Amino acid sequence: MSDSLEGSALGKATSYADQYDPALLFPIARAPQRARLGITGQPRFFGADLWTAFELSWLNPRGKPQVAIAHVTVPCESTHLIESKSFKLYLNSFSGTRLADADEVRRRIQGDVSAALWHGGPVGASAGVRLVPPEEFDQQPVHELDGLNLDRLDIECDHAEPAPELLTAAFGEQPVEEVLASRLLKSNCPVTGQPDWGSVQIRYAGPQIDQGGLLRYLVSFRRHSDFHEHCVERIFTDLWARCRPTRLAVYARYTRRGGLDINPWRTSHPGLPPGNVRTARQ
Repeated sequence: MSDSLEGSALGKATSYADQYDPALLFPIARAPQRARLGITGQPRFFGADLWTAFELSWLNPRGKPQVAIAHVTVPCESTHLIESKSFKLYLNSFSGTRLADADEVRRRIQGDVSAALWHGGPVGASAGVRLVPPEEFDQQPVHELDGLNLDRLDIECDHAEPAPELLTAAFGEQPVEEVLASRLLKSNCPVTGQPDWGSVQIRYAGPQIDQGGLLRYLVSFRRHSDFHEHCVERIFTDLWARCRPTRLAVYARYTRRGGLDINPWRTSHPGLPPGNVRTARQ
């Protein structure tokens, strides 16, 4: 395992292994990108990255294919995240492997992902893994992010890279509690340039954030190249610094690519993560 993207499969032609291989997981250190945001040591936020894997299959002891949807919760305090193509390749490696049952699959994913998140060091917090069997597929809900829709605003958008100076708040007025949401978040993969489409929810208490400026700021990520997790941490950090809320949570749900969606959640106060419920575009 390595921290350099040059050693990853991202953006390269790749053969798909069909025999279980945990070495396919490729961890990326969180610290360098956080340092660019002025975050050193323990971050000021808590949270998790909520992954959904729609393409998971393995063989039962008699060789019959089995399928499931996997929900994987990655703690944001881990030293590393996992590059998404490597995660896809890793999950595909189960496809030709005979395993006792779904619980063995779940245990292997949990152990392998947890080890990769800490890159060989002591595992400070394990990944959470839940498999949804086919008989429960019809029970999986679809729900848009709650909150006042920022996209209703008729604004002029003239920034295509993150512009935190657009963020302002009413510091001299009575504080508020609000939940705001937008479907206009877009960023790009830093290696392949592929577009990453998402929705974002901002839940906060404190000086009222100017909604027009916030929407312009969110749209300003449109040409920005970074991983989902880093984009959400940038949004959280900019809002915390510029608008000075007393409480803040930023939650983004990105559309799936390669059978995976990644949904980072960052919050100023510890608590239970939101339910991993997909939106219509996912």
